[in-house]
Amino acid sequence: MRRFIAFYFIFLGGLFVLFNASSWQLTHVLNDMQTNLTLQVLKLFLRPEQLQGVDIWINPHYKIIITKACNGIIPILFLYAAILAYPSTVKHKIVWMIFGYGLFFMVNIVRILWVVFMTQNGEGKGDFYWSHDIIGNIFLLLTGLGLFVSFIKSSTKKVKNL
Repeated sequence: MRRFIAFYFIFLGGLFVLFNASSWQLTHVLNDMQTNLTLQVLKLFLRPEQLQGVDIWINPHYKIIITKACNGIIPILFLYAAILAYPSTVKHKIVWMIFGYGLFFMVNIVRILWVVFMTQNGEGKGDFYWSHDIIGNIFLLLTGLGLFVSFIKSSTKKVKNL
């Protein structure tokens, strides 16, 4: 277990440097690609006037800015660090990282649409907080937990001591 935890934090730190270090050009390229992909899919579900650049205008008082924090990369990095740290075959890890990315991407789209819907149909700031910070994060947390548990259960490598 200590080995897993140590590797988890090493991988998590490395992934966060790779994807969130603002001084690296690669960070900007990867995050911009993820943001653009997210916006392209959201465009299918939002009214044309709602999406302006990276901003989703929920109403005249509230907008969501789709950048590093909302493009879905951060929860994916937590999952990737756990998968990389867990003793399993490389092929199994790659398959689950690809599957995890796809599922997290879809869940993040649903999360953003949920926030837009709840805030548009609600009373204001409280609805944004509740739908974004509470329910939205629970969506992501349960997705990550479910993916990692499924990854472990499907692992073919027998693990004696983590």
